[in-house]
Amino acid sequence: MKKLLSMVLVALLALSFAGCNKKEDSKPVQGKVLNIYAWNTEFQDRFNEYYEVPEGITVNWIINPSDDGVYQNKLDEALLAQEKAATDDKVDIFLIEADYALKYVNSDYTVDVMGNIGLTDDDVKDMYQYTKDICTDSDGKLKGVSWQACPAGLIYRRSIAKDVLGTDDPDAVQKALSTWEKYDAVAADAKAKGYYMTSSFVADYRVFSNNVSSPWVVDGKIVIDPAIEQWIEQAKNHIDNGYTLSHDIWDTASFAEAKKDGKAMCYFGPGWFFDFCLMPATLENADGDKAVGNGSYGDWGVVKGPQGYFWGGTWICAAAGTDNQDLIKDIMLKMTCDKDTLVDITEEMGDFTNNVAAMTEIANDSSYGHPFLGGQNHISQLLDSAQSISLKNISEYDQLLNEGMQDAMKDYMTGNVNKATALDNFYKAAIEAYPNLTK
Repeated sequence: MKKLLSMVLVALLALSFAGCNKKEDSKPVQGKVLNIYAWNTEFQDRFNEYYEVPEGITVNWIINPSDDGVYQNKLDEALLAQEKAATDDKVDIFLIEADYALKYVNSDYTVDVMGNIGLTDDDVKDMYQYTKDICTDSDGKLKGVSWQACPAGLIYRRSIAKDVLGTDDPDAVQKALSTWEKYDAVAADAKAKGYYMTSSFVADYRVFSNNVSSPWVVDGKIVIDPAIEQWIEQAKNHIDNGYTLSHDIWDTASFAEAKKDGKAMCYFGPGWFFDFCLMPATLENADGDKAVGNGSYGDWGVVKGPQGYFWGGTWICAAAGTDNQDLIKDIMLKMTCDKDTLVDITEEMGDFTNNVAAMTEIANDSSYGHPFLGGQNHISQLLDSAQSISLKNISEYDQLLNEGMQDAMKDYMTGNVNKATALDNFYKAAIEAYPNLTK
């Protein structure tokens, strides 16, 4: 994933651990050290909980923050040195995000998880197709797998929805927010009641960027899609009318509006966002129980919102040159292919996991509910979006250009420059980063 995220990242080098319980015996491995590169502890937490490391194996977690490209730069340095690295220092597994997946998928640094690692068509048959598409290279080889799917929605504050809409029922809230025109009208109503529709002008950016009709780059030229233009217009309108604030999405001040006395009605994101980012921000007592009564915990719900979309996700890649192929295969099977494990992750950690059968089962389970969401079954809310996700317009440039657009537009939103200047600044930064591109 989860992408992601300055407020939750930690820089931990070479941490080793032995696995917990809950598991089956692992297959034999060639090497005795497994090096895993990641940008936060999300996968590490799940690995610790659901995978049993074979006796005699040391797992080293090399974790660098994703901010300012630090993670990719450190990973690239290690991959470039892979051939000459000592056996115990070689990269074995590394994680990637959707925004830059193709950079690694279409390279010789990742290996085919079917032809080389040994997964089968039957092993991956229940994965959401888009999670396979994103890690399939130009030759049709699958280069990475994920334990999660990331359909995302509109996360709303129940008590504010009751005040503004007269109800916090998910079906009624969805009906009131099913189009962008309705969304804008509710934003005006929320403002009249003393609330903000969102706490950040980029809160819903990913909804628009995930529904573009063209990739960012076509034949070497940067293309600003009409959906991005629509976001610019909406964000400026919301800033000017006081419907939102000029905070960046990860600012502490943005998350402060989710606290008990906060005024933000809506946030946008998938399961990892509300579980890993929003939920901790709602707690009045950070060390207290995650329970109703501690801040605004439990005073939230989720709906599809004006458009279906996805955001982020984390894929597990096997590095070329690893001496732990058997162990990597076993990890991929347990963490991304095993239905029982994926059901456990959803029920215990709230992830929307990457198994159609498992998610359909939980979506239809009336006893399942997420306590942060007031007991709501968020899987049932997001199931339709997950099945309809398409990745036909992704490119290897997505992370920098999406982040660059948001950064450049902030000066426009806050009145420091006009729109034309903001766009010029966007193009300039993009072409400095990618000299092969043109305006």
